[in-house]
Amino acid sequence: MDIMEAMRERHAVRSYKNKPLDLEVQEKLEQCIEECNRESGLHIQLVTNEPQAFDSMMAHYGKFSGVTNYIAMVGKKGPMLEELCGYYGEKIVLYAQQLGLNTCWVAMSYKKISTAYTVDAGEKLEVVIALGYGETNGVAHKSKEPAAVSSVTGTAPEWFQKGVEAALLAPTAMNQQKFHLSLDGNRVSAKAGVGFYSKLDLGIVKYHFELGAGKENFSW
Repeated sequence: MDIMEAMRERHAVRSYKNKPLDLEVQEKLEQCIEECNRESGLHIQLVTNEPQAFDSMMAHYGKFSGVTNYIAMVGKKGPMLEELCGYYGEKIVLYAQQLGLNTCWVAMSYKKISTAYTVDAGEKLEVVIALGYGETNGVAHKSKEPAAVSSVTGTAPEWFQKGVEAALLAPTAMNQQKFHLSLDGNRVSAKAGVGFYSKLDLGIVKYHFELGAGKENFSW
């Protein structure tokens, strides 16, 4: 499965099988996380065989079941933390999909288990990403029309259209899709709308747009 197929096939999954991560899959995930941490300065960590975070009223309210593995998106506090977590978290999510795993971004429906991961001084746990072998592969979310989330003067080049299409496949909080992409020459502007976790969403959207448009075709 290539990265574009992973983008189209990845859907939020909340129920997981009682099956530990394959050792080779876990090692590859750890390598991906290590690369993301080096590139971003984040402190992302893979947590395995830890059932407590999703054994709570909030998790049951969120209809989660069988979650024992998740990614802790941790980083230094600052104005860019949310966006960085979105961008690099989605990079890991799509790689996990390529490895045959299912995932779900989780902002609130879990309990923080401080012994499961490390949050150093000046850092913050932003969100977690549930992952494992899903009971199902999930279903596609409803999506806005490209014109509702983008604007361009004149005719949009094909690469921009593909970028917007990829951005619309991005998971966003409550499926709000509160973002806007605009084109001026070969420069693209991405803006977050008003809403919960909109900056996190923006990071996810920007990663999707880059994959669809091709980073060689534009600059932010």
